[in-house]
Amino acid sequence: MSRTETRRTLLVANEVPNREALGELADASSVLVVAPALNSRLKHWFSDEDDARRRAEDRLARSLEHLASEGVDAQGWVGDPDPVQAIDDALHLSAVERIVVATQPDAGSNWLARDLFVRARRRFALPIRHLEVIAGPSG
Repeated sequence: MSRTETRRTLLVANEVPNREALGELADASSVLVVAPALNSRLKHWFSDEDDARRRAEDRLARSLEHLASEGVDAQGWVGDPDPVQAIDDALHLSAVERIVVATQPDAGSNWLARDLFVRARRRFALPIRHLEVIAGPSG
């Protein structure tokens, strides 16, 4: 599929996609990035979300910067801490053809431990792809 055809992709960014992961998005004509405001349960219970939002805003800005550097049209926002809810919210605002979720590798991903992909595939009738991203200084 060429970039002249519309291929909108929802990227749920638990990690900033590195150059290798961005290659997986090369066929997208546009990418909608949602960076969930990840927080601990204790901080969530006390409504202490400032740090979680700052980290999500940073992850979002770096994701958008990386996508722009590869020539991918992208926009996004900070989303709900629950990735399934963040996906649902995004799908109510924009039509996409696929969902891509960027996480740490299996051993380091809390989302994978909580069966994110099983829950998401049951709820959404779109292709869902997992990108493992090794977090590092270059992001």
